[in-house]
Amino acid sequence: MSRTINRLLLGALALSAAACAEGLTDAQTSAFEDAFLSAPLGMSSTTSTFSASTSGDAAGPWMPEGDRHRGGGGRGHHGPGDGLMGGGIDGMFMGGGFGPGFGHGHFGDPTLQGTCAFDAATGRVACAPQTHDGLTITRSAAYTTAGGTAQSAFDSVTTNSINVRVTVTGTVTRRNGVTSTVQNASDRTVSGLAAGSTQRTVNGTSAGTENTTGKDSTGATFTAVRTAGDTTTNVVIPVSTSATPAYPTAGTVIRSMKVTVTYASQAPVTSTRREVLTYDGSSTAKLVITRDGATRTCTVPLPHGRPTCQ
Repeated sequence: MSRTINRLLLGALALSAAACAEGLTDAQTSAFEDAFLSAPLGMSSTTSTFSASTSGDAAGPWMPEGDRHRGGGGRGHHGPGDGLMGGGIDGMFMGGGFGPGFGHGHFGDPTLQGTCAFDAATGRVACAPQTHDGLTITRSAAYTTAGGTAQSAFDSVTTNSINVRVTVTGTVTRRNGVTSTVQNASDRTVSGLAAGSTQRTVNGTSAGTENTTGKDSTGATFTAVRTAGDTTTNVVIPVSTSATPAYPTAGTVIRSMKVTVTYASQAPVTSTRREVLTYDGSSTAKLVITRDGATRTCTVPLPHGRPTCQ
């Protein structure tokens, strides 16, 4: 479908949005598919379940009709459909485990970068903010023993949990004049790291907002807002003792995204998507996808596989 057709479609959808009392039509749903392909700009620097490889950092912010020259959400792509949005789910939750290097990076965790120092008052290792391409990233971590004692650095024997907090804020302006302001944050705790532990447990949340304004290829002014977030609750991942990947055996991951597009002098149009992934100890996870009020139930083979939906 051409850019012009998509622009006309979005305009028609916006004009009729107020009159649509029962949710989005099939045409509206189709018009928003690309918006769910990646996570908001800057979110790959946080600890979320969205796949970092296809976040907005690599593709650019999402905008109506996409931005072909930067590879972000251009027309001709297919939306997540029965798959997982945001570029898929981070490998840790699909058999990637934590890898042999987890907990052994700079100051004990690969997430921490730059100049970092332990603050005894807070019990956290805080890193100086880093700014790249208009985005400022602030990271900190807390290391504790099984008894809850704070540690100044990771210890491969006694450290039992790591809590990592990340914020990403800033504004990015593209060559075409499109401006995106982002605000992302995450808070994740991984426990069961002490020597001899047979499983890790992951709990955490993340939230991100990408607010993009500019003109599309026809010169029409728009505002596109994407909000995304997830909640990871008691996801248990056994420690693999062989070459076979260890996948989660318990817990839930809830992921959601909302996209709102507003053209000048037109009513906003909104689309939402929610995914609930449940692990029950079997080799198949349950996935429930709700898109604009319509729900589908799926199964996901573990450690790797594409969802099959009813």
